Amino acid sequence: MLTRNCLSLLLWVLFDGGLLTPLQSQPQQTLATESRKNVFIMPGRQSPAQRVKRGWVWNQFFVLEEYMGSEPQYVGKLHSDLDKGVGSVKYTLSGDGAGTVFTIDETTGDIHAIRSLDREEKPFYTLRAQAVDIHTRKPLEPESEFIIKVQDINDNEPKFLDGPYVASVPEMSPVGAYVLQVKATDADDPTYGNSARVVYSILQGQPYFSIDPKTGVIRTALPNMDREVKEQYQVLIQAKDMGGQLGGLAGTTTVNITLTDVNDNPPRFPKSIFHLKVPESSVVGSAIGRIRAVDPDFGKNAEIEYNIVPGDGGNLFDIVTDEDTQEGVIKLKKPLDFETKKAYTFKVEASNLHLDHRFHSVGPFKDTATVKINVLDVDEPPVFSKPLYTMEVYEDTPVGTIIGAVTAQDLDVGSSAIRYFIDWKSDGDSYFTIDGTEGTIATNELLDRESTPQYNFSIIASKISNPSLTSKVNVLINVLDVNEFPPEISVPYETAVCENAKPGQVIQIISAADRDLSPAGQQFSFRLSPEAAIKPNFTVRDYRNNTAGIETRRNGYSRRQQEFYFLPVVIEDSSYPVQSSTNTMTIRVCRCDSDGSILSCNVEAIFLPVGLSTGALIAILLCIVILLAIVVLYVALRRQKKKDTLMTSKEDIRDNVIHYDDEGGGEEDTQAFDIGALRNPKVIEDNKIRRDIKPDTLCLPRQRPPVEDNTDIRDFINQRLQENDVDPTAPPYDSLATYAYEGDGSVAESLSSIDSRTTEADQDYDYLADWGPRFKVLADMFGEEESYNSDKVT
Repeated sequence: MLTRNCLSLLLWVLFDGGLLTPLQSQPQQTLATESRKNVFIMPGRQSPAQRVKRGWVWNQFFVLEEYMGSEPQYVGKLHSDLDKGVGSVKYTLSGDGAGTVFTIDETTGDIHAIRSLDREEKPFYTLRAQAVDIHTRKPLEPESEFIIKVQDINDNEPKFLDGPYVASVPEMSPVGAYVLQVKATDADDPTYGNSARVVYSILQGQPYFSIDPKTGVIRTALPNMDREVKEQYQVLIQAKDMGGQLGGLAGTTTVNITLTDVNDNPPRFPKSIFHLKVPESSVVGSAIGRIRAVDPDFGKNAEIEYNIVPGDGGNLFDIVTDEDTQEGVIKLKKPLDFETKKAYTFKVEASNLHLDHRFHSVGPFKDTATVKINVLDVDEPPVFSKPLYTMEVYEDTPVGTIIGAVTAQDLDVGSSAIRYFIDWKSDGDSYFTIDGTEGTIATNELLDRESTPQYNFSIIASKISNPSLTSKVNVLINVLDVNEFPPEISVPYETAVCENAKPGQVIQIISAADRDLSPAGQQFSFRLSPEAAIKPNFTVRDYRNNTAGIETRRNGYSRRQQEFYFLPVVIEDSSYPVQSSTNTMTIRVCRCDSDGSILSCNVEAIFLPVGLSTGALIAILLCIVILLAIVVLYVALRRQKKKDTLMTSKEDIRDNVIHYDDEGGGEEDTQAFDIGALRNPKVIEDNKIRRDIKPDTLCLPRQRPPVEDNTDIRDFINQRLQENDVDPTAPPYDSLATYAYEGDGSVAESLSSIDSRTTEADQDYDYLADWGPRFKVLADMFGEEESYNSDKVT
């Protein structure tokens, strides 16, 4: 690099003959000698083609960080070979920190730092320099870029960014076992000097642990560190820069190291013999005592398994481990009896479940202790000789008959007398009694196997010396059957025989049933009664398998001569004493076809013509139905014709009163009233239903006296008005009952305009107000009209 810079300087002097003013800076500054050649036309030169050499060349400047001087810190100097020292050149500075951090003397080109800099905040600044003619304001040199680098000083101590640390290492580890690696960070420049060179050391934690000065790896320094002796260690680590030399900055952190457990200790019983006292009344499966072996290890390394060493008592007791307390719980496998054995002795072994092969040389990881159990005597209830008593007794056995006995005894050392009694909850009907001293059971009522074939109740035995101590046992009594019911036909049979039956033909298979409990091998026998054997119509054949067949004894039977036959059958059983019964079977004579299939068993069929078939019967029934339909149609036509005679002829012209079913019909409603009803009052008596409403339910007709032919029509209308006033089926709205004729005696005379002698204006309608509420609307209408005419005349 130096050779190249010198060569460039020599060539510049030879060709241009100019002078190079080197850039000045602090002693720590590195001068740049690299040249850049540009051609400019400078003012005041004779030849426009004259080459101009740029004279200010540099690479970078350096400035110390954290400068604390009273004057601005000098950085360097800019100078151009075109500057003749007469003040015609102006130097300018731009870029990072120009004017705020760095300033330049426009005349001399000196650069100063006007405030303290921090390399950790900004390590370098990029600036641009320019030489300008002070008169023309034109640049004399192309703008050039340079760097001012902040030079580092050791002003930052190492820091442990991840501290404090937590680590663990197994106990009993060898020397040099890896524990943890720590790392400290120094913010100073690692490329300049030793400001960022860190060295690690232990200030606290020796002689148990050591640390590598360069890498920060912590390792064990002592062998066989025992967790049971000391489990927690706190190590203080220091990191120092400047390579650990005097004057370097340091930082510290704490490392908490825990020794993890390994199974390096066997379980040990605190004593060699354990004494337990157990009552003989202890329940099988219950815990009767606890023992414990001590293991200083932790977690799964301290888990203990207990076992009973085979020997005395090993088959009566069991031991399990309590997972929470690691105790051995001794449980009872079989009942204890103080009178049989009063003490038991056996050994219990405690061992670790999870072994570590590295410590097998220490010895067996197990220990043994002796357990002695003393059985305590307890006053116990009586004990029955059997768990269940089964007895048998025949039904109808006389009351007071002894059918069996139960026995209980006191097994305690001082035996006591026993008292027996029946549990009333299980034998509430008191069918049996028991002797309180002897325990014998006798009947208290007559027993019936058909009602209750089996009895199950409990007997309680108590000690006289301590009545609260009781025992209970079940007694099962089976009631044996006595043959007291005769056999009977199992089901009612509907037996039939064909008129064309042949002798020896089986017409029915019968079986028997007995309400007694039939013993195995019992047989029923069937035969005819002696009086039936005289009449050779039917016979009974016993098949010797508890069934029998009814056979015919003659050729053909006639329904006209005899429709039913009654056959008495005697059935006997085989038990003792023999019971028998006579069962009468009803045999019906029926007509059958040639294959023996029954066609008819009704007696009416006897009188039907022999040649009349089913098709003929159906045809006869159809004819009868058609005749009935014709008669009904004829009657309906006659009734319709009779009604038509009552209707009014269309040519008959009379005044009709139009009736309405509601208040809003008006003149558009043209449904006229049937005047035929007024002409024939007798017809109206038949139709009692009102025509202006449709009743929800059919009302029964009311009885009224008949109307004579010569009765005045006015009376007829008044009668109808009264009926409508009291009619409960009238609708809840205004209804107008209409009639075609008002009668001669009406005080209103005729309301029709026909044959009216006076004009409408001469009419006086005040009397309408006296006719009642039904004429109120007419009175109001005509009264208003009269008033209007009066006003008009006036």
